[in-house]
Amino acid sequence: MGFVACVQRADRIVAQQGGCRVPAGVGRVLSVVEGAAERSMLWCGAAAALAVFGGWRGRKAAAAGMAALAVAQVAANGLGKQLADRPRPPKEWFAHNKTNDRPDSSSFPSGHTAAAVAFTAAVIPSWPTAGIACAVPAAMVAVERVQSGAHYPSDVAAGAAVGLLTAHLIRRTPGLLLQHSL
Repeated sequence: MGFVACVQRADRIVAQQGGCRVPAGVGRVLSVVEGAAERSMLWCGAAAALAVFGGWRGRKAAAAGMAALAVAQVAANGLGKQLADRPRPPKEWFAHNKTNDRPDSSSFPSGHTAAAVAFTAAVIPSWPTAGIACAVPAAMVAVERVQSGAHYPSDVAAGAAVGLLTAHLIRRTPGLLLQHSL
């Protein structure tokens, strides 16, 4: 069995199991957190709280988080989804009706996950405690995207990779700019 076939098989198994094994109460909490993450509202709120209550360190963390989030959104939604026109997982894989409320855009990669991971990974170096606190809702968003039937697990993994890469690039950009200006 080739690599692509293995990924497709794993996607199907994990998506089907994730969609039916999450208790209803947990599913509701995941949906609330994901709803707060729509249009990056959760991360904008976290950045505002960091900037207001965190002093210089909080402002630095908020700026890095929002910059990484913006780049991740462009990379995932503006570029990735345009290059990979992947349909959403089949509705019949899921025993719930959440699949009726899915976007029509490409499934690959998960823009929600890319934004969540980018924000979190960019905050951690400036303020590790705040970054770890952001990791909890970021993980919840990633799980919800699979559980709800909006994404395949590989879409979420790719979104996480986009988020990590953009956070790394944002954290490295000031140093790279200084090196080139000398």
